[in-house]
Amino acid sequence: MELKHGLHLAYCTNIHRGEDWAQTFDSLKTDVLAVRDRVGSGRAYAIGLRLSEVAARELSEPAVLGALRQWLADENCYVFTINGFPFGHFHGSRVKEQVYVPDWTSPDRLAYTNRLFDLIAALVPEGVEGSVSTLPGSFKEFITDESQERVIRENIWKCAEHIAALSDRTGKALHLGLEPEPLGYFETSAETVQFFERLSTEHPNDSKLTEHLGVNYDTCHLAVEYEAPEAALGALREAGIRISKLHFSAALIVRPDEATRARLKPFEEDVYLHQVVERLRDGSLNRHRDLDVALATYNPAEEWRIHFHIPLHSPDGDWFVSTRGHIDGVLQELKKDPALCTHLEMETYTWEVLPAEMKNREVVDQLVGEYEWTLEQLRAHDLA
Repeated sequence: MELKHGLHLAYCTNIHRGEDWAQTFDSLKTDVLAVRDRVGSGRAYAIGLRLSEVAARELSEPAVLGALRQWLADENCYVFTINGFPFGHFHGSRVKEQVYVPDWTSPDRLAYTNRLFDLIAALVPEGVEGSVSTLPGSFKEFITDESQERVIRENIWKCAEHIAALSDRTGKALHLGLEPEPLGYFETSAETVQFFERLSTEHPNDSKLTEHLGVNYDTCHLAVEYEAPEAALGALREAGIRISKLHFSAALIVRPDEATRARLKPFEEDVYLHQVVERLRDGSLNRHRDLDVALATYNPAEEWRIHFHIPLHSPDGDWFVSTRGHIDGVLQELKKDPALCTHLEMETYTWEVLPAEMKNREVVDQLVGEYEWTLEQLRAHDLA
């Protein structure tokens, strides 16, 4: 939905199963419309689309794409952003670090992302920017030599060239958002700035770097890294990096005593990667690739921040708090400058694996709850 200042808000459909186009379209016609009917208020309803590589190829068929465009018009819906982080299957079986495969060292990742831009250019309404979000190059453990880093930059730049040519041809303003994530090839604001500085050195004074490349700022990810919104966004903006999209998501903050570790066992699941960043008593940070690794390790830690997306509206418990405060900090920055970023997306993809204490609503009810919470925060900051 369109809010004040030309902002657009959607939820990401990666919460629903959709490994091919038929399955994806079915979720649009059922769950998405069910949510729309409860929060849309008759206005044009925005969709944050997730497409696997298979679904993207199938949707690229002219007749299939035409049918979607007609359906969007009939239902008064529009697509302004696509989540292009997960390439393959994303529900029901082990994903973990495979969500990074293929990474940006692979021509398959480039071809997939270019295809997503071809689709968003055909779908996004006139006068609305179109964005695609993607992984931060790779997973840190996958990168073992400088040649891989060079190929990542080369492929991302080839994508920028494709986006620029497509934007010129269609008249649509299109941009790619690279998404820093714990243990990604770049995960902090400092590492992100460093990556963009390398691109700038290789492509000096090239407008594609600011017009068509940027950052998908996920509030869960930067909060897990113990970053403050004002400082993190300030560093990105000072470096001239575009904020392509803001992901509203929340993570767990706990004090990892023995009782709390026992309470965390239901969050130890086999599908998604749940990186843990612990702050030790001397203030230093230590990273674990997954929650099971952290639980098997004992350090005299003061705090854990766990990359496990929990519903935005979930109340704090007696043993954990949410990183929702990071969202408030981001909204304060957005209030100061609504032109900071016009693409807003709620992203809690973990509904199927939530522990029972949090999975206490059907998926549509949960999404409506997230809309209600998010819109309340946006109104409090005079953004909706």
